[in-house]
Amino acid sequence: MRYSLSHHRSKNNNMRILPQLIPCNTAGTLDRLFRIRCLTSPQRTAYRYYDKATKTWPEVSWKDMADLTSRWQQGLQQEGLASGDRVAIQLKNSIEWIAFEQAALGLGLVVVPLYVDDRADNVAYILHDAGVKVLLVNDDKQWQEVSVHLDENSQLKRVVLLNSKNEDVNKNDPRLSPVENWLPGEVTHLQERGGDPLKLATIVYTSGTTGRPKGVMLSHQNILFDAESLLNQIGINDPHTLEFLSFLPLSHMYERTIGYYVPMMAGAKVSYARSVQQLAEDFQVIKPSIIVTVPRIFERFYDKMQQKLSKQSIFARSLFRFAVYVGWKNFKFKQRTGWFNPIIILNPILNKIIGAKIHQLLGGKLRLAASGGAALPESVARTFVGLGVNIFQGYGMTESSPAVTMNSFHRNIPESVGEIIHGIDCRIGENDELQIKGPVVMLGYWNNHQATSEVMTEDGWLRTGDKARIDGRSVYITGRIKDILVMSNGEKIPPVDMEQAISLQTEFEQALIVGEGKSYLSALVILNGETWPQLAQQHGLDPLDPESLKNKKLMATVLKLIAAALHNFPGYAKVRRVHLSLQPWTLEDGLVTATLKIKRALVVKKFQQDIEKMY
Repeated sequence: MRYSLSHHRSKNNNMRILPQLIPCNTAGTLDRLFRIRCLTSPQRTAYRYYDKATKTWPEVSWKDMADLTSRWQQGLQQEGLASGDRVAIQLKNSIEWIAFEQAALGLGLVVVPLYVDDRADNVAYILHDAGVKVLLVNDDKQWQEVSVHLDENSQLKRVVLLNSKNEDVNKNDPRLSPVENWLPGEVTHLQERGGDPLKLATIVYTSGTTGRPKGVMLSHQNILFDAESLLNQIGINDPHTLEFLSFLPLSHMYERTIGYYVPMMAGAKVSYARSVQQLAEDFQVIKPSIIVTVPRIFERFYDKMQQKLSKQSIFARSLFRFAVYVGWKNFKFKQRTGWFNPIIILNPILNKIIGAKIHQLLGGKLRLAASGGAALPESVARTFVGLGVNIFQGYGMTESSPAVTMNSFHRNIPESVGEIIHGIDCRIGENDELQIKGPVVMLGYWNNHQATSEVMTEDGWLRTGDKARIDGRSVYITGRIKDILVMSNGEKIPPVDMEQAISLQTEFEQALIVGEGKSYLSALVILNGETWPQLAQQHGLDPLDPESLKNKKLMATVLKLIAAALHNFPGYAKVRRVHLSLQPWTLEDGLVTATLKIKRALVVKKFQQDIEKMY
């Protein structure tokens, strides 16, 4: 990237402006929220990012963001776009992501976010389906991978390359423009737009576990209402003092609402992590006060802890378990969901010995972690919550902007996905299905009236596809309506719960249970690459030889480990055959979603021959 940011600071550097919450009704639209924040908090830090060239973390003020956005807005204006036209962005989380979206929204354009690691053919499908006219990508390579899947009917008229290494890139394709040639240098005032809050703001294509993605249409009000309701739900008195560490993709509504619009509404700071792989290091540098995460991140931390514990003395392991036990008792008592036990008097001491070390792994200043996308395993929740880490489980879906429920400081029940957010209604429908109604519910699916009618009830409620029960205002997810395996003997199996239990074993990375219509269950298992060499050596196998994965003694050991992981499940939920692999299922190969959910149908299709061999 060859343009630079000018960092404006007021002459009175000691002056500190404490911004107030910008309510949904005051903002009206997402771009006006941004404009108000820039005007009311110009000198406050908005974002931090990692600069590879200097190996530093520069700060960007709201004034800087307003200036940068104004330049992107001029760039878009020169493309002759009309209000309602669609523009797409396929970048890692960055200030450019924010500036491009805000510039587009300020012109009345509709933003289509794309996953950086999505399959090229999938990206091409979305560009065609949404009729995208301008696309922002990282570089030539990223564009080339997509371009081969586009046909002559594509409405795409401009592709902006953020980091182009080829100055003559547009000679072969006139649509291509390196950002330094396309982005105007002069800073102007942001457009003042009196947009309608109920109008379409974005089309977010769901990375569902089956079929082609559907374009979820969300309005400005959908997202703003959800952001304000979340802030009120969580119960933080001084949200403007928070610093978010953003690492989930902004192309997913979970991160976009909670990790982007919530901090903007509150005036909080956001730092962009380098990568998930470098997350542990970034925690130490940024020392965040809040993160938006998925259970798999905490599961990985949990696995690392268990691996380290296994190498320590019996006393150290016992002390750790005791600290978790006492901390959990203390937590339950404070939440008024458990009785007083004199043993909790030891909690402050154990916290200093054990809990403090865990907090340091997370930077030492973490006030809360919002966890969603899937259920957090009970053992993981007990461990971290017991050691004083505030994990608030929530629930939602792209079609609901996305948050519907969230735990909070005043009421945190890890077994639930939280209380229903104020202003949203939930009910239990047929087959115990959770259904949603309120200002957060989408406008519908883009160009897909049939899919819209299938997900909406006749009386206007959004069908989630999740089974649930409601106790007061607390919601408990009990399963998926479709994610049930029915064996030949009629027994019904919850595969997701079983897979989660298996994946918590340090030896395993991922697992998928199969057995629909069969007399017994089998599993596709991805072994943990870090623990595999040791496991192989224990069986006298060469870890580099693919044939080692077919060893019968190894498989017998794996089946025993799986049986131990599933000891709390009914006796008929027993895995009898297993197929082992070391190659994880990833977003890049299209086998998991952005929130790391396994795309069951696609994995089964890919490994169909291996599955058939197990039967």
